[in-house]
Amino acid sequence: MNTSPMTPRARFRAIFSGSIGNLVEYYDWYAYSAFALYFSKAFFPGSDPTAQLLNTAGIFALGFFMRPLGGWLMGSLADRKGRRAAMLLSVLMMCAGSLTIALTPGYAQIGVAAPIILVICRLVQGLSLGGEYGISATYLSEVASKEHRGFWSSFQYVTLILGQLTALALLISLQRWLLTPAELDAWGWRIPFVIGGLLALAALWLRRGLHETESFAKQAAPERAPLRRLLREHPREVLTVVGLTLGGTLAFYTYTTYMQKFLVNTGGFSKDDATLISAAALTVYMLLQPLFGALSDKIGRRPLLIFFGVGGSLGTVPLLGALATASDAWTAFALMLTGLVIVSGYTAVNAIVKAELFPVAVRALGVGLPYALTVSLFGGTAEYVALWFKGIGSETGFYWYVSAMIAVSLAVYLRLPETRNRSRLDQD
Repeated sequence: MNTSPMTPRARFRAIFSGSIGNLVEYYDWYAYSAFALYFSKAFFPGSDPTAQLLNTAGIFALGFFMRPLGGWLMGSLADRKGRRAAMLLSVLMMCAGSLTIALTPGYAQIGVAAPIILVICRLVQGLSLGGEYGISATYLSEVASKEHRGFWSSFQYVTLILGQLTALALLISLQRWLLTPAELDAWGWRIPFVIGGLLALAALWLRRGLHETESFAKQAAPERAPLRRLLREHPREVLTVVGLTLGGTLAFYTYTTYMQKFLVNTGGFSKDDATLISAAALTVYMLLQPLFGALSDKIGRRPLLIFFGVGGSLGTVPLLGALATASDAWTAFALMLTGLVIVSGYTAVNAIVKAELFPVAVRALGVGLPYALTVSLFGGTAEYVALWFKGIGSETGFYWYVSAMIAVSLAVYLRLPETRNRSRLDQD
């Protein structure tokens, strides 16, 4: 394990390697959502597409409920044994989950065992991803240079979105050129999980050479009970992370994970068109993250969070209402991208803001655990809540729900001190 002071080249390699692993983790996670339109019928019998999607969305949400446990276990490991060890374990768990889903027979072959295995795999992946956010946010923040922390930490969401785009690109390729719809329904949906497992093995190899951060390495003695210290000494910061995350994660999963299904189920677009619209909007959104991150290095983190809070509180209801009735793909693309530009005020800076709140001894746990808990309750349930509102004939209720949660976070942003110039990272 290399713990010598970082050269600029070593810093770039560390950020690249950490980000690539993050990309693979989120590719594996989003492949489930991207291909749910095809594999839901393999695991759940029935003729109602909305009911099948509700079942797969429910398991997606269940995986999110493992994320707090993952945030606790992996965050504690990262704060006790190092960021590198925890990052290796998280990608290994994601790999195991993806390969198992790829090889599991459907309901027609093994009955109720099929959805049970699917649930177990998603629980394992939920543990993995629950730890991944806090670890990678901490790692990128600690290896970045002081004057460019916002810029470099924004690459966490660049790779997160790129993972989702990779899953969508594979879906488009299979839909348009490689397989028929019948083949996708029958067996083609297994392909992304095989690829995800193999990519995770490649990421595991890359992460073996990660440079441990100087902040962790120079501690006299790592904290033996980071959770106890976190709750005893930093309860306000923990609650701040919850408030920071609440509206942002709900908005993010609404405009990314759920949007493809929304365009099909509500907007009336074909599966192919919905995939292309989502992919195009997400590509632009991904490219915006470093720009917003760099802007935060100039003007601070708080103005961008307030931009998201105000825009999301006031704009969510009209944007989603217009998307529901969009008559063509270009209109849908423009509306979706508008929502994502607003969400960028949160996604580009949320990781660095949280890392700047905590000392090194409890940083990975402090960033990861309250974040994972909030994402489980609000981000992971976004699809399920949206489909529930649709099922009872009151879909606009979901629009108001998202807007209200963003308004709650806005109240936190307005009271949040600027962290750029008062960062705990400078005290390591």
